[in-house]
Amino acid sequence: MKASRFSEEQIIGMIKEQEAGMPTADVCRKHGVSSATFYKYKAKFGGMDVSEARRLKVLEDENARLKKLLAEAMLDNAMLKDLKHKKMVTPAVRREAVAYLCEAFAVSQRRACSVIGVDRTSVRHVSTRSDDQAVRARLRELAAVRRRFGYRRLHVLLDREGIMLNHKKLRRIYAEERLQVRRRGGRKRALGTRAPMVLPSGPNQRWSLDFVSDALTDGRRFRILCIVDDYTRECLCLIADTSLSGLRVARELDLLMVQRGRPHTVVSDNGTELTSMAILRWSQDRRIEWHYTAPGKPTQNAFVESFNGRLRDELLNETLFTSLAHARFNLAAWKEDYNTVRPHGSLGNLPPAIYAKLNAPGMQWDGALEQLGSTALPPIAPPSPKGSNDERTLLSAG
Repeated sequence: MKASRFSEEQIIGMIKEQEAGMPTADVCRKHGVSSATFYKYKAKFGGMDVSEARRLKVLEDENARLKKLLAEAMLDNAMLKDLKHKKMVTPAVRREAVAYLCEAFAVSQRRACSVIGVDRTSVRHVSTRSDDQAVRARLRELAAVRRRFGYRRLHVLLDREGIMLNHKKLRRIYAEERLQVRRRGGRKRALGTRAPMVLPSGPNQRWSLDFVSDALTDGRRFRILCIVDDYTRECLCLIADTSLSGLRVARELDLLMVQRGRPHTVVSDNGTELTSMAILRWSQDRRIEWHYTAPGKPTQNAFVESFNGRLRDELLNETLFTSLAHARFNLAAWKEDYNTVRPHGSLGNLPPAIYAKLNAPGMQWDGALEQLGSTALPPIAPPSPKGSNDERTLLSAG
């Protein structure tokens, strides 16, 4: 706003002259102002004395200063909220933040540095240090081969190759490349394979393991080890006990291999029993791949998870178990019914045991159900005689 060439005392004097009876045109001509300017002065200072006008001027100046301070504080807050980096530790990140604020909010470098709390000399500093690209590339190669080596051992290897570096500079480059060795957990666990799984194309190619828990009528908890063949969908075993350790799981797998043969892959989650040293030793001794699903991804073990849902819905939620022997008896009966009688939707409504026999080597689909004898499902009704759909046959039948 353009400052007035008249002070408050002069403006109030003009108004007093007009109020004393001097015509407005004469007052304007005397002081060299237009009538519009005079009436603007009168609207603002009319009825005031000099002290009140001075007080109004002070209040206006204070209000303008407070508005400016509020606008600057709001701008500073907006700049801090819009920063991409919450923590600015290294000088490179600080320079990037200052450049972003100067471009996005059209502020000076001094203003951006004061908002972030950065010294301007560190922002304006231009490094003359070499980038050491060859050293960085060789350091990454050595760290990829020697994954458990720290920067001290890598320093020794570089010295042997003739790359002489100060240990402090090597540590800085080592940290900038993010090659720090992560500390391992407290105990060694089975790692298994993390390769993508493919659907099995035959029996005993892949078994799935999981645990299901339930309670007896007296409140005691027990667990059930479920093992399923992913190709035939057969329930291979249901082992119920109050405690199922890794050694017990390995022993049950050995007994199952005597009956069924050796599987190619075993799939399970990351439970403590299944990642124990006993399972690690068992899989290495038998040379069987053990695949662990990703944490929080039960759908990667969908075959046994689906089986667990059927087991809980059809047996566990429908039966009150009075003892562990009672639970084992019912589990064995349900397993036999599941494998030989219960139709399975994904197998064309065939029981898993019959589907496995139909897909066994040398077994043909033609007449296979008749060869299975009593294990095959009985027909719902006898077949109709030949020609029973003929109109004359129907009429003669009555």
